[in-house]
Amino acid sequence: MADRFKLSVRELSKAFVTKKDDTLVIDDISMDVRENEFLVILGPGQCGKTVLLNMIAGLLKPTLGEIYLDGEKMGGLDKRVLMVFQKLALLPWLTVSKNVQIGLKYAKAPKEQREKTAQHYIDLVGLQGFENAYPHQLSGGMKQRVGIARAYASAPEILLMDEPFGQLDAQTRYAMEDEILKIWNQDKRTILFVTNNIEEAVYLADRIVLLSKRPAKVKNVFDLTGLARPRDNLSEDFLKIRQEIADQMDLDLGQ
Repeated sequence: MADRFKLSVRELSKAFVTKKDDTLVIDDISMDVRENEFLVILGPGQCGKTVLLNMIAGLLKPTLGEIYLDGEKMGGLDKRVLMVFQKLALLPWLTVSKNVQIGLKYAKAPKEQREKTAQHYIDLVGLQGFENAYPHQLSGGMKQRVGIARAYASAPEILLMDEPFGQLDAQTRYAMEDEILKIWNQDKRTILFVTNNIEEAVYLADRIVLLSKRPAKVKNVFDLTGLARPRDNLSEDFLKIRQEIADQMDLDLGQ
């Protein structure tokens, strides 16, 4: 039942209709997400992962199916659910602190509360000393930290992360994977994290929902809660589950 889980997706489908043709992108997906779970949605490129996340965020309306939050049917945008995009929309004319405070400002939180909350999350993501810096003065990884701090400061119950580290170089990406786990461990939230990178999925996830190539269906769900954290991506157990997922993943789209 939907009310047993923080988030439930039921028989969700999405088709894009044009004058020329209809394109089915998401095909009858059902899944459940537990409270404070780090759930990774994994699938080949262009399979529909972002479309699925956009429907959960309330940015797209499903063609069929329903989404439940705390057992109640969702009907669009909900302040309890927040999206962190790959391309961060940091405002270049605002400092780090002011960028982190944006959601609180729109919520009309008092200035003192905004500043205190922003500082808490700036400290949490390791950007102490950069409160008054502007986005153009930050590296790619630092900008991602600002985006994460901003998302957490808005106090969502569910964070949706759409390949947030996809544009970072490999070294920075590994560092940010450790960073998001550190933040999640210190300030638990329910996270849905989209990626097409198998190693990243295994490194981060409590569970992995593996999607097929488009139109996306759920191929399998992998429970990784028995894989000890912090994870060693060269350990026998890590490599075994990585290979098991690779064997089931549709790799004919260049992934």
